[in-house]
Amino acid sequence: MPLNVLVDGADGPRAPVLLLHGLTATHRYVVMGSRKLERLGHPVIAYDARGHGASDPPADPDAYEYADLAADAQRVLDEQGVERAVLVGASMGAHTAVRVALEAPERVVGLVLVTPAFLPGREQHPAALERWDRLAAGLRDGGVDGFLSAYRFDDVPEAWRDTVRTVTRQRLSQHEHPEAVADALRVVPRSAALEELAELEAISVPTTVVGSRDEADPTHRLATAERYAATIPGASLVVEEEGESPIAWRGARLSTVVAETAERAQG
Repeated sequence: MPLNVLVDGADGPRAPVLLLHGLTATHRYVVMGSRKLERLGHPVIAYDARGHGASDPPADPDAYEYADLAADAQRVLDEQGVERAVLVGASMGAHTAVRVALEAPERVVGLVLVTPAFLPGREQHPAALERWDRLAAGLRDGGVDGFLSAYRFDDVPEAWRDTVRTVTRQRLSQHEHPEAVADALRVVPRSAALEELAELEAISVPTTVVGSRDEADPTHRLATAERYAATIPGASLVVEEEGESPIAWRGARLSTVVAETAERAQG
């Protein structure tokens, strides 16, 4: 199953960085096109998760568990000849990075977890699963328009609704296999990245958790980021100031956070 992998700054002298995007996104939606990390000397590896963007879907439409996603991340590192990297993940990518850090800590030199959303037990929550299944059916049956019709923007402040619609349409239009993204929407939320939050206590590499006060994004609550940062030993929590746009939206600012974490990791 080929994945769409892009590498920039391969000869950089600093720690390699692996970017992992969120559900329904592509490799473009982590540092948002910023090349600051490459300019600072970091080789940057980005890829579209299975079934997303230009990556092929798996033969099994159920093969979007976090175990599958974590195996893909390690395979990408292997194919690039990288033994250890700073893993930078947003949402689904953050949970994938955590899974790799717990399963194969020897592959991880540092972690940047951007707007984590997963909390153990939520993968069985009927209301949450109903929402994901509705979005999956909307995308499968009606494409991008069907997804937007199923989204239900009631939880988004009215001032942000047009912006969220526009950004969502742009993001979903980049997938070559929208039916595969629909499969991921059905499977990923039912997969457990962790059995219990206490597992995060085993992470020993320098870690930064990036939270968000974004009212337009109720899925990625600041309280969840705070719990991750409080549980991972020595983790730092970074959040935008009141009134500022989220760090997760600002590629150059997020890249600075990544570079600072990598510097901590390399002593």
